[in-house]
Amino acid sequence: MFGYNEISVDSKGRISAPARYRENFKDLKTSKLVLTRDPQYPCLKLYPEESWKNLSTNLQKMQSLDPVVRKLQWTILGHAFEVDFEPNNRMLLLIPADLRSYAGINLSEKIVFIGMGDKFEIWNLESWQSRQDAGQLSTEILEIILPESVKALSF
Repeated sequence: MFGYNEISVDSKGRISAPARYRENFKDLKTSKLVLTRDPQYPCLKLYPEESWKNLSTNLQKMQSLDPVVRKLQWTILGHAFEVDFEPNNRMLLLIPADLRSYAGINLSEKIVFIGMGDKFEIWNLESWQSRQDAGQLSTEILEIILPESVKALSF
C-alpha cells in the first residue's frame, strides 16, 4: 500500500479510505485500525491491526527509564486511538479532535493520505507541501540522539 492521495475531511472529522486501498483493507480481514501521532513530524500514522501489534509490542518492551524512549512511548502509545471501520461499507475513519489538532487538520479541508507500505501517514496539505519543498531540515537530529533499539524500529 503505497502512494500519495489528496482526500477531504468531512464536517464530522471523518475521512474515507482512498479507493486504491480498499481492496487491501478488505484483504487484511480486520475492522480495526490504530491512529496515533507521528513522533517526528506534525502528522498522524495509521496502522492496520497487525502492524500496530508489532510496533506497540516492541515499544512496550523497551526500557522506559530512558527519557527518549519514554517520550516515544508517550507520543505513540499514549495517543493511540483505535478506529473501527467496516471494510465492506464506506470505510469511514474518524480522526479524533486532539489528533486533528496535533496534525493541523481542519474539518472540511483537503488532507494528504500517504501509503507507506504497512502503514499510512495523514498530513495537513500545507504542512506536507512545505515539507516536500523544504527538503531535509538541518535541525533533524533524531538519527544522532535515538538509542539503537529505537533506530531498529520502523514507525
